[in-house]
Amino acid sequence: MSDRILIVDDERDFARGLARLVSSEFPDAETDAVFSGEEALAELGRGGVRAMLTDLRMPAMNGLSLLKRALRDHPSLSAVVLTAHGTIETAVEALKLGATDFLTKPVEPQQLFRAVRLALERSRLMAENERLRGLVEGTEGKLLGESPAMESLRSAIAAVAQSDYTVLVQGESGSGKEMAARLVHDLSPRAEKPFRSVNCPAIPEHLQESELFGHVKGAFTGADRDRRGMIAAAAGGTLHLDEIGDISPTMQTKLLRFLEEREVRPVGSSETIRVDTRVVASTNQDLAALVADRSFREDLYYRLNVLTLRVPPLRERKEDVPLLAGAFLSRACRELGSGEKVLSPDAVGELSRRDWPGNVRELQNFMRRLAVFSPGEEVDVTAVRLADGGHAPGVPDGTSAAPLPFKDAKARLVDEFTQGYMRELMERTKGNVSQAARESGLSRVALQNTLARIGLDPERFRG
Repeated sequence: MSDRILIVDDERDFARGLARLVSSEFPDAETDAVFSGEEALAELGRGGVRAMLTDLRMPAMNGLSLLKRALRDHPSLSAVVLTAHGTIETAVEALKLGATDFLTKPVEPQQLFRAVRLALERSRLMAENERLRGLVEGTEGKLLGESPAMESLRSAIAAVAQSDYTVLVQGESGSGKEMAARLVHDLSPRAEKPFRSVNCPAIPEHLQESELFGHVKGAFTGADRDRRGMIAAAAGGTLHLDEIGDISPTMQTKLLRFLEEREVRPVGSSETIRVDTRVVASTNQDLAALVADRSFREDLYYRLNVLTLRVPPLRERKEDVPLLAGAFLSRACRELGSGEKVLSPDAVGELSRRDWPGNVRELQNFMRRLAVFSPGEEVDVTAVRLADGGHAPGVPDGTSAAPLPFKDAKARLVDEFTQGYMRELMERTKGNVSQAARESGLSRVALQNTLARIGLDPERFRG
């Protein structure tokens, strides 16, 4: 269904004329005119209305009453109010109720087009944000993504989850390997049993055996009681060995024995214990290369690599960045206890163009910075660039130079954005100022003033 624009005014000729004018500028949208608040609510109920322009003074149901009911039932709707001179106070009240803009009669066409364009963009943004919020509800700790790469990964996880074979999860740091391991457990028949995760590099080498296999009282200094290891603690469930490539050669041997015999012997004990624990290992290293240089046991590699999952890096699934960024921003706002924030389309575009070498983890941390440092409800591209690298523009990483004052740093970024935007606009329109004004939502005079201020001559782009 195409976007719908609804004109509401009890003056029928004015409403029809306004609808024709709007339709001429937005031919891809469906523009309808109705003549009362009751008719407007009925049209809104049909769905698809993104922008509503309503008069304030109407019999039966006035514009304010219509506004209250419309925005209550359709929160992503953008409403523009029409008012005659002398009723500005009422228009301000409408803005407080949630209207996005107001226009005074008689309506100037360029102002009308700009208001409608902004209303449509806002409504699309709100609707997309609502869609993303619905997708991420209840997905804490889950693998997010709608890309073909993620759909393929989830299908593979669902398949391997049904067996008890050992799984090797490969992927770059921060790509979501632990979440993939957790999902293998959650989708398996072992889902009601324990899931334990061990970060192998974080355990000192002399404690690795005790951590995994446990120990008995008196096995070594400080062992004042028996202790179950992580393998036994995950009995009946799943043990995730994160960054398996970093375990010591001694532990490689002991782990191989467990995978072959399904028995563990606690440190200091003479008895073995049979344990039914599934192992899911993950690594950001090339284990085959480690086998080739003899730093990783070949037989252990093949024991681990019965089933393989590869988690794609974020640069291979950039179409997932909007979903992930929106989810992480919403989560950060909840963590901070702040109001909900949304990403503007240009901010989403800026985030989607980046490669994110730190993958999902880097994106999540970046969105936390944005949640802290973005003052308004909408996070725009200027905020993204200011948050980039945690320093102000013009100050290289690793230097002790004082950052620019916030006002100057923001002005510099705005100038850079304006230069790039106007150059791209002129190239796309081949220097046609009238067309550029329509596409940008600026008046012709404002566009010409901006071009003159930044020294950009439309003649350069013609022909």
